[in-house]
Amino acid sequence: MPSEHRDDAALSAFSPQSYLFVPGSRPERFERALESGADAVIIDLEDAVEPAAKEAARENIANWVSRRHPVLVRINGRATPWFEADAKLGALDGVAGIVLPKAESAEDVTATIALARRRVNVYPLIESALGMWNAMAIAKAPFVKRLMFGTLDFIAEMGMPDDGEPLNHYRSQLALISRVAGIDTPVDGVTPDIHDIARIERDALNGKRLGFGAKLCIHPKQVEAVHSVFRPSEQELAWAARVADAANEAGAGAITVDGKMVDRPVLLRAQRILALAAALKGSGG
Repeated sequence: MPSEHRDDAALSAFSPQSYLFVPGSRPERFERALESGADAVIIDLEDAVEPAAKEAARENIANWVSRRHPVLVRINGRATPWFEADAKLGALDGVAGIVLPKAESAEDVTATIALARRRVNVYPLIESALGMWNAMAIAKAPFVKRLMFGTLDFIAEMGMPDDGEPLNHYRSQLALISRVAGIDTPVDGVTPDIHDIARIERDALNGKRLGFGAKLCIHPKQVEAVHSVFRPSEQELAWAARVADAANEAGAGAITVDGKMVDRPVLLRAQRILALAAALKGSGG
């Protein structure tokens, strides 16, 4: 079950750090999104598609997805008239996961899985007060891979001024819930300004410091900036290698690196950094 506690070194090493949205109504952009360098692509049937175009967008996805280019699909929420038909796309082999907007209960997840009729990963978007309140139950629902934070919808409902520092309490809460539930680190919301690269980097770093492992992107320009934050720097890799080497030499004894004591949590952090670097190298990332 996804709620069982698992070693997070493997989770952190192989999990996407950038998720790029592409409108389901623009099939000519699907291939370009895959070539953008993003770790994962989300074809969007919700916010990016007008009601009159949703059926055609669904057909675009059904005609295009395949095992050759697996993608995630953001469907419409359970309370909408499009939910049932959208969720059935989860039965397609090329759909690697379903992004579930407006997730507010574990039942929202199980209803999605029942319609997909397949063990497909689910990525609930927490973007309402009720969703945040029930986030632990949602995280423990079957086949939940990661929680995603729908920051813009959340601040609108809560009447908050912006999606930055005022949301950090809730970001910390989602990171803690994800850890306790034994699922992967959560994914932070989008940065609306696609041209302000410095802000995208600041937003990504803020999420990383609070325990997030990835960020949603709305334009290919944002992908590299997100990677620059979440992927290990040369300095981090050098430190992690020194810690690992010192631990190997010391065996079971106490060790210090750069004048600081290295205990088990520090060693685990170093191992995660090295595992992530190896995974990225193996994938060509």
